[in-house]
Amino acid sequence: MTLASRTKYLRPEGAYQVLGRAREFEAMGREIVHLEIGQPDFETFPNIGLAGIRGISLGHTRYTPPAGLPELRAVIAEDAEKRRGINVSPEMVVVSPGAKPNLFFPTLALIEPGDEVLYPDPGFPTYEAMIQVAGGVPLAVPLCEEKNFSFDLEALRRLISPKTRMIILNSPSNPTGGVIPMEDLIQIAELAQEYDCWVMSDEIYARIVYDGRTAPTIAALPGMLERTIIVDGFSKTYAMTGWRLGYGIMPVELAQRVGLLLTHSIGSTAQFTQDAGIEALTGPQDMASAVVTEYQQRRDVIVAGLNAIPGVSCQKPQGAFYVFPNISATGLSANQLVERILDEAGVALLPGSSFGKYGEGYLRLSYAN
Repeated sequence: MTLASRTKYLRPEGAYQVLGRAREFEAMGREIVHLEIGQPDFETFPNIGLAGIRGISLGHTRYTPPAGLPELRAVIAEDAEKRRGINVSPEMVVVSPGAKPNLFFPTLALIEPGDEVLYPDPGFPTYEAMIQVAGGVPLAVPLCEEKNFSFDLEALRRLISPKTRMIILNSPSNPTGGVIPMEDLIQIAELAQEYDCWVMSDEIYARIVYDGRTAPTIAALPGMLERTIIVDGFSKTYAMTGWRLGYGIMPVELAQRVGLLLTHSIGSTAQFTQDAGIEALTGPQDMASAVVTEYQQRRDVIVAGLNAIPGVSCQKPQGAFYVFPNISATGLSANQLVERILDEAGVALLPGSSFGKYGEGYLRLSYAN
């Protein structure tokens, strides 16, 4: 069979491969501890679930505008102004089923074959995949453990060039839990403006930060809102992974083009899901805050436990719900150690190499379970 070349770079996500193997063990009667999937173990908050049920009962089960309900787009714009300190109009908001379309479609709308895109490594595997599908050239920027897994700014300066069309950020980060500090964002913004390139800022974990921190957005810096795509969603903060509800914030002209890509691919996002999203942002936020408090307690337990294991060292993540311990002193590769831990201990986790070449020597464990 001859397949289009644009799909030849696509690979399965490591998390689903490990999950599949773990399920095989469970089918044989083994008990497996699942630390591989980045999915909250909390149920969707009751007020949000009831809003979705109410929407179904009211017949909110028909097509909706491709870019999202006007009411939800307005609520997202208001939330962005309040939480991120940026002036956003509803026309800048594009709602999608999950956050991934707002990663993929702006990339398709902006990247021409041969354009270079800088992305974090270790990082979310979809970044490299979407760059390659668009015909772009992916260039990995290492994240530095000694900088709490922020960008290696010297490497960024070496890699950026007039061919650079986009820089991708993820803060807090999957898989490291690192938060890019404001002083680094300022330098990244200066480079983006100097080389006239876009920034895609994946902020899906922006509400999950610890120790009184915040995760600043690069879009709030002078001159950056007009060249930044913010990607966010409801899955992580509100335990809504299966609802498939995300959004992007971007300049109006790009939002219109992404809306057309949604029109001709997905069509629209379910209305009752968007009803739930409105309730999530406008309703009580106490449960979202309580969940972050619980995650922080889990983080402290898992970091202390990992650091007590000979050959393992683990930084305390600043956000998200992952730890990324360094296991290079064990003398085993990440894949070897992951296989042994699953086979011999019944614990499923991921090799850092699933997130790029700079992830070798690390593991990723999710403490959302």
